[in-house]
Amino acid sequence: MGKIYTNTKTSKKSDRKVILSTLWIFATLNYLYCDIMSLMDSTQLKQMMTGQAGPFKITQGFLLGAAILMEIPIAMVILSWILNYKANRLANIISGTIMTIVQISSLFTGKPTMYYAFFSTIEISCTLFIIWYAWSWPEPEDILHNNPNSIQD
Repeated sequence: MGKIYTNTKTSKKSDRKVILSTLWIFATLNYLYCDIMSLMDSTQLKQMMTGQAGPFKITQGFLLGAAILMEIPIAMVILSWILNYKANRLANIISGTIMTIVQISSLFTGKPTMYYAFFSTIEISCTLFIIWYAWSWPEPEDILHNNPNSIQD
C-alpha cells in the first residue's frame, strides 16, 4: 500500500473546517432527537394533535419557518467544509448566534420539559462553542501575506 502524503499546513487549515462541520452535525442530531422525543411525550403529542406547539398555532407558515430554521444547521454542515476562511468564519458566527438566540428564546415560551431543558443546554453549549471557535479562528498566513497563489481556506 502506498504512502499518503499530506501537507501539514493544509491539514491544519482544514482541521477547523472539519471540526465546525462535525459540531453542526452534533447540534443537528440533538435538535432532531429532541423533536423525536417530543413525539414520544404524550402531553406534547396531544397538544401537537390539536394544532398547537406550545403557544404557537401549527400552520403552514409555522412549519415553513421551522423548516427554514432547521435548514441553518443542516446547511452549515456542508458550508463549513466548502466556504473560504472569511465567509466560513462569518457564516458560523451568524448561524451560531441565530441558533443560540432561538434556542434560548424557546425556553421562555412555556414551561420546558426536563428532556427539552437537557437537550437545550447541550444545543446552546454547542452553538456558543461554534461561535467562539469561529471567532477565534486565526486568519491563515496566506491571506495575511496576500499570497495570490493561495487557496484561501
